[in-house]
Amino acid sequence: MSRFRFVDDHRDAFGVKRLCRVLEIGRSGFYAWLKARPAAEDRAGAEDALAVEIAGIHAESGRAYGAPRVHAMLRRRGRPVNRKRVERIMRERGIRGVTRRRRRSLTRPDARAVPAPDLVGRDFTAARPGTKLVGDITCLPTDEGWLYLATAIDLATREVIGYAMAEHHRADLVVDALRMAAGRGGPEEGCIFHTDRGSEYTSTQFRTEIRVLGMRQSTGRTGSCYDNAAAESFFAILKAEISTTVRPTRASARADVFRFIEVYYNRKRLHSTLDYLTPHEMRLSYSRDITLAA
Repeated sequence: MSRFRFVDDHRDAFGVKRLCRVLEIGRSGFYAWLKARPAAEDRAGAEDALAVEIAGIHAESGRAYGAPRVHAMLRRRGRPVNRKRVERIMRERGIRGVTRRRRRSLTRPDARAVPAPDLVGRDFTAARPGTKLVGDITCLPTDEGWLYLATAIDLATREVIGYAMAEHHRADLVVDALRMAAGRGGPEEGCIFHTDRGSEYTSTQFRTEIRVLGMRQSTGRTGSCYDNAAAESFFAILKAEISTTVRPTRASARADVFRFIEVYYNRKRLHSTLDYLTPHEMRLSYSRDITLAA
């Protein structure tokens, strides 16, 4: 292809016939390339424009989205582009999503506590909101010390409906997250709340609150991240997309977590298990279904 371009650049000075003979290429091939050149330039221009759009979506996600979510966002914008093409453009131009890191576990089981049964069995799906929730705890480093975060996620929508932050991870923390979930998520009577066997979740305080709210407690096995994979996955996303940079204060870390959950994750982030809808859109779709059924 570069030899054809050389002929095109120098044909006025030396002639096509002579250049093709010296470069050992056929004149018919050169003229076929010359005829196809405008279309090729149009395709290159279209690809450059698509690359700009891909880079824009990647930047809007905080440089977190990889090819699957960039592709999904393009489709939402009415761009019927092939996913392999998106992958190739991102690879060629060095546009990469974040890579999740394995997180530090805070699970400290209480050997004296009798664990609740596992009512989930690694089935992280739910027929409708308010029937099956998962919870967990993680921590973020700051110059003032650790900031601990407890969450409650509705498996039907993957929405974070409850969360609490504090400089400790006592039972108060997980109870506060549970109460927020009950207030915002409208759990049904008998709603399952699934966690690991950490001492916070097997405490008398947490178990009492579960009963008061009319929920059923469920726990996975100690040391098995797969038994609470949906909750683990959210923390992996959180830490990958806001980074684990040591923040100067707990207040700044709180603000970052709040923005991530309320502004971005629940309302804007496309979720692969929801067929690339956002958690908020998924909740609205359930609400519409209930309205139509009524």
